[in-house]
Amino acid sequence: MDITIHPVQNPLCTPSPSPPGSPSEEIDVEFTAASYPPSGRYDAGHFFSRAKLPSDADPLLLKTRLQSEQTLAELRKRKNGTKGRTLGSFYKNQNERIKSMLKSMDDHIEEAAEDEDNNRRAVKIAIYGSLVCNWDSVFDPAANFVLNYCHRKAQRVDLQAYPSGGARFETVGDLTYSGVMAAVSVVLVAFSIQELIKGDSDLEIYVPAVVAVGIAFVTKLGLFLYCYSIRGKNSQVRVLWEDHRNDLFINGFGLFTSAAGAKIQWWIDPAGAMIISFILIFVWGNTIYHHFTYLAGRAAPQEFQQLVLYKSLTFAEGIEKIDSCVVYHSGPVYIVEIDIVMASDTPLWKAHDISQALQDKIEELPKVGRAFVHVDHEVSHKPEHRKYK
Repeated sequence: MDITIHPVQNPLCTPSPSPPGSPSEEIDVEFTAASYPPSGRYDAGHFFSRAKLPSDADPLLLKTRLQSEQTLAELRKRKNGTKGRTLGSFYKNQNERIKSMLKSMDDHIEEAAEDEDNNRRAVKIAIYGSLVCNWDSVFDPAANFVLNYCHRKAQRVDLQAYPSGGARFETVGDLTYSGVMAAVSVVLVAFSIQELIKGDSDLEIYVPAVVAVGIAFVTKLGLFLYCYSIRGKNSQVRVLWEDHRNDLFINGFGLFTSAAGAKIQWWIDPAGAMIISFILIFVWGNTIYHHFTYLAGRAAPQEFQQLVLYKSLTFAEGIEKIDSCVVYHSGPVYIVEIDIVMASDTPLWKAHDISQALQDKIEELPKVGRAFVHVDHEVSHKPEHRKYK
């Protein structure tokens, strides 16, 4: 669901109609000037008890866009098959977004805190279990140590030395870990080429080695399944899950090529090792690129940007419009920059109290590192505080 902001005033917020069955909807958001409380300075608590919109407010009438389970089921059963399933999936996703927007920011904050508390022990088990079990190569313990150190450093960063916080230490740790794993794969490619150049060699299957690989495979399988269940809760756990996934492929395919090299053709073993290494270079390279975009300031997911935009627009009666809203990564967390528009005759104390309260509330949302709220009185100017205009 795309949201378009039109900087005009209207006493009603009316969603524009969409054609039946259309997989796209646009909502025109138009707000009127707010009626202010009597003149005089109020404390923030008293002011927001009057000026803040109710938590169940729905000024854009988003509830009218919710589709019932019966409608979704009928869409999936359409004779044209794929189109029906696509529409059903679209409207199911739209329902989830609308419900997320209508949920109060306090509910989002409380749910995130509860989720973190419920998964804290599980995350520790995944991290330390992986640290103990990752001894199948000389590089894994060192890479795990660096990864664990960076994530612990992020939680105990010196704010005098790093005023922006330590969130990017987590991404640095993830990049280091991924880089070491990719470098190991490059070394394996070199050794495989060397073995192929040397030519024919007698290979034997050593039972102790097969048993060791089998034990490692079972251990990695357990860690993979465990980390998979909580991979979205912590970036360190996600990197470890990717490592266990790759190790399962290495141990399984490597055991096969080793046996084939001993029983069928000698070159299958080094050729298989080279194939595995190239695949891992690609996989870890993709992980490196993914985390690099976080450091580079990649835009946050659209659904999160829409959530911030909607919650800011409906935060208080004094906010007439949103001039701009930018949400982007700073490591694993988001930086929010939002320009709100208030009437030109709004008292300074009121503009400050609303913008400060909005900033504080946004910064409490899950995955938000910092929020910057700018107040303006019109929208006809050129883009502000932008290096590139």
